[in-house]
Amino acid sequence: SDAEDGAPAGEVAIDPDNPFLRHAFLEALERSGSVGGRSGWYPRHVVVEDGDAIVAVVPAYLKTHSQGEYVFDHAFADAYERAGGRYYPKLQVAVPFTPVTGPRLLVRAGAEAGAVRSAVIATLPRLAKALDASSVHITFATPGEAAAGEAAGLLMRTDLQFHWANQGYESFDAFLAALSSRKRKAVRRERAEAQATGLTIERLTGPALTEQVLDDFFAFYMDTGSRKWGRPYLNRAFFRLIGERMADRIVLVTASRGDRRIAGAINFLGARTLYGRHWGAVEHHPFLHFELCYYQAIEHAIENGLAVVEAGAQGEHKMARGYRPVTTRSLHWFADRGLSRAVRDYLEAERGAIAETSAALAAEAPYRRG
Repeated sequence: SDAEDGAPAGEVAIDPDNPFLRHAFLEALERSGSVGGRSGWYPRHVVVEDGDAIVAVVPAYLKTHSQGEYVFDHAFADAYERAGGRYYPKLQVAVPFTPVTGPRLLVRAGAEAGAVRSAVIATLPRLAKALDASSVHITFATPGEAAAGEAAGLLMRTDLQFHWANQGYESFDAFLAALSSRKRKAVRRERAEAQATGLTIERLTGPALTEQVLDDFFAFYMDTGSRKWGRPYLNRAFFRLIGERMADRIVLVTASRGDRRIAGAINFLGARTLYGRHWGAVEHHPFLHFELCYYQAIEHAIENGLAVVEAGAQGEHKMARGYRPVTTRSLHWFADRGLSRAVRDYLEAERGAIAETSAALAAEAPYRRG
């Protein structure tokens, strides 16, 4: 649902083939134990049937914490529990650990799709009550889903990410030519310094993603993830499973010193979008993170005719590398009316602040005027 070929300025372009909504990806999370078990993510997927036909599917999880979502509601939880309420469990409609906009209410196309989607939205609060959950959270929803949810009485929240848009560039140099002189020189300097240490940089996909390559990347992911989060979300079994089932949808950028890989950044491919997800390194080199995560991604997109690079959550520093602010949306429902009113007032003010920030950042885009 909500697939489109492009998007207005400041809006997320919805890719018609989102790799994170593939059965292989979601099942890999469960089979590997990255969700379920003691993870605090307990699958409660919703399936809507009409006779023998499946007409809608919703990836949903009962959650006992607020980790791995990238739409932060810790303040809501703390306030509610200080007031004597019980915030957890909650019902989360999301792709775990993945701050990527895409359909969350997967509805079969057809004349009744709108009605089915409305029925699913109305069902989620009832399901939350049946599960004794305090709330429903639909994170990184599409604009169409957000509009339908808001019309049904759910609260909408906005935030910002930074994406790169391909304006028909024929080469990386053509992209650089669109930047202001100062930004163009800075990017060239960063790329030169990242590559000046004698490292070999490769982009690996398909059969090139051997067990050894994935072992190396997992070591990078664990090292960086342990320093950032304390405990990384994904395990080695997850990367083995997606390597077996989704190798053609993965672009792994690696840096090697001689025959030893020392850093890597994993990306997933949609029909028109390259999604940057995880990075790690066991050696520090100036600007290597920017080279592997941003510049190599842009170069790959240009060479392969992709329209968008999404480089993950947050990060205003991405703007200096040619990325622009886009708006993301989530939907929220709370069983407690008092909490719902308080959150509604907060989100109304927050949306205004996000809109002002987006406009101010857009005016600072690093591109040449005119």
